[in-house]
Amino acid sequence: MRKNLKITPEGTKDYLFKECTAVDYVCKKIRKVFENHQFHRVITPALEYYDLFSTESSGISAESMFKTTDNNGRIVVVRPDSTLPIARLVSTRMQNEVLPVRLYYNQTVYRNNPSLTGRSNEIIQMGVELIGSKGKRADLEVITTAIQSMRAVSNDFRIEVGHSMLFTSLIKSLEVNDDLKEEIKTFIENKNYSALNDTLDKLEQDDTVMAIRKLPSLFGGEEVFEKAESIIKLSEALEALSYLKSLYKDLTLLDMGEKIIVDLGLVQHNEYYSGIVFTGYVLGYGDAILSGGRYDKIFDAFDCSMGASGFAININHLAEKARYRSKSNIPEVLVFAKSDEDIMKAIAYTEELVKNGVRAQFSDLSDEQQAREFAEKLGIKKFEIIGD
Repeated sequence: MRKNLKITPEGTKDYLFKECTAVDYVCKKIRKVFENHQFHRVITPALEYYDLFSTESSGISAESMFKTTDNNGRIVVVRPDSTLPIARLVSTRMQNEVLPVRLYYNQTVYRNNPSLTGRSNEIIQMGVELIGSKGKRADLEVITTAIQSMRAVSNDFRIEVGHSMLFTSLIKSLEVNDDLKEEIKTFIENKNYSALNDTLDKLEQDDTVMAIRKLPSLFGGEEVFEKAESIIKLSEALEALSYLKSLYKDLTLLDMGEKIIVDLGLVQHNEYYSGIVFTGYVLGYGDAILSGGRYDKIFDAFDCSMGASGFAININHLAEKARYRSKSNIPEVLVFAKSDEDIMKAIAYTEELVKNGVRAQFSDLSDEQQAREFAEKLGIKKFEIIGD
């Protein structure tokens, strides 16, 4: 007996009717923002070689990838991320393009989440990559595009911004082993104050430890910078803090301040990011729906060092929110052909209604009573007969 015949693999799902409409609605809104900002679409293969994601700066664990082999025994993975494939694309097929290049994607990524905990293994993503440009102008362009993308779909959102070098410079100066550094990073990322304090209590209480202890609580508006400046002594961390403060002030000038929250405890995928980091949330979902930042290091693996920044949006969650606002897709009119001789007349009439903006559907049922019952069950208000 095929016991898995009628189910989908864990972490995946079928999309029906309104769900598909909501996905299309969200993608259309965000695509318009991307194209208005002159980003151009690219599509990368669903299968990539494992080598692409095994680089030191990939930020993707081997355990989280779905793997198989090609005909030559080489390990391939189902695309777990879109940024690295686009980096490969730019460093090969687009190496003679005028920089910077503005690219966007709309495709599915696959991550193996053994515990799942409400997460999906199959995620529809849209995102942008601004490649070949560094500095404040590029960072502001990417963040404002992210804000406008969220705003195109929902007003109930916030963007949290931080800087990867704050934590990186502090933890680098801490004289502990890599495993403990990873633990500390996880505690800060999850805002687990109790576990963080227990761990830090065992270390020598110098300026660096005190600053790390405070990072998760440095969360809010402009006042966060003053608090941070009073406890952070490391010059590299202060430099990152100064840059973030300048960026935040610029964003408030664009009337975006109410959507921006400073979070100096943003440390996710620190080996991946090399500058600003930001995440986006919408009301009703605990997990981040958008994540991005500056990741210049990823091009080092392709022997063509250059600036790179961007973000990815989880379309699944945004579509779930939009589904409750989407318009009904139930037809307004069901058109029935009285006889076989009337079929083409009925089809032509249905097409004419559609051209005039009416949601009309041709009935492929040959029995009038069955067609009327179908219309009643579906909630179609109008039933039109073509024929005698």
